[in-house]
Amino acid sequence: MDWPSLLLAAFAVTFIGVAKAGFGGGLGMLVTPLCVLAFGSKNAIGILLPLLCAGDAFSLYHYWGKWRVENLKFLLPGVVIGVVTGVQLVGQFSPRQLNIAIGVIAVGYVGFQLVKERIFRARGAFTPNHRIGLPCGIGMGVTSTFAHGAGPVAAMFLIPQRLPKEIFVGTTVLVFAWVNWIKLPFFIVDRSLINLPLFAPQALITPATLLTSAKFFPLVPLGVWLGIWLNRRVSEALFVKIIYAILLVTGLQLIVNFDLAAPFR
Repeated sequence: MDWPSLLLAAFAVTFIGVAKAGFGGGLGMLVTPLCVLAFGSKNAIGILLPLLCAGDAFSLYHYWGKWRVENLKFLLPGVVIGVVTGVQLVGQFSPRQLNIAIGVIAVGYVGFQLVKERIFRARGAFTPNHRIGLPCGIGMGVTSTFAHGAGPVAAMFLIPQRLPKEIFVGTTVLVFAWVNWIKLPFFIVDRSLINLPLFAPQALITPATLLTSAKFFPLVPLGVWLGIWLNRRVSEALFVKIIYAILLVTGLQLIVNFDLAAPFR
């Protein structure tokens, strides 16, 4: 890897820990687009999942018991369907098409953040149910498989419940931990090992991607520490705006294929 790519990857992986520490809400959306620039779309997805699972372990420890566990029964059936669908589709797209899909999810997420307050301004709290949970779960499974980017769909299900902030963050942590662990066997196993159509034509996590994940792993707990420090010292509102700006530019780059790193090479 050249230095610009290495720095992009290091910055992105550190943000796994920052986001999992609860700083800045859904800033973890920045991780995948930056890693796609560093590693390429298909490699990035496989490299990131073990690191996200490690980040989930730190987050679950920090927020243990501070969640509404009943949300799992409404979302997880759809998540399984979405993940199975997603792994079939990933193999059908070229790296360029995957870049565009990930870029669209990133740009869409920024747009969602700008309008979510207006969307969810209606009075009264939403009571979660299977009728809404199943399609939301499917959307989470598909977008999470493509880009580890299920944040907007999860937010659309959780925000209207008007949960207290800590419970909202804890519930989000719990949901995404389950989503990532559900994805894991579908990323590791392919049809050459188990001849079942549920699994992907090619494994997304390989010995090579695991080695890369292991090299970047120390940045995850470092990011958690940084997130805790930022929570105490830095204005979250300003920081979030800066990160959304970076996410928007990165998403647009993936869509239009402008090489942001060219001036540094």
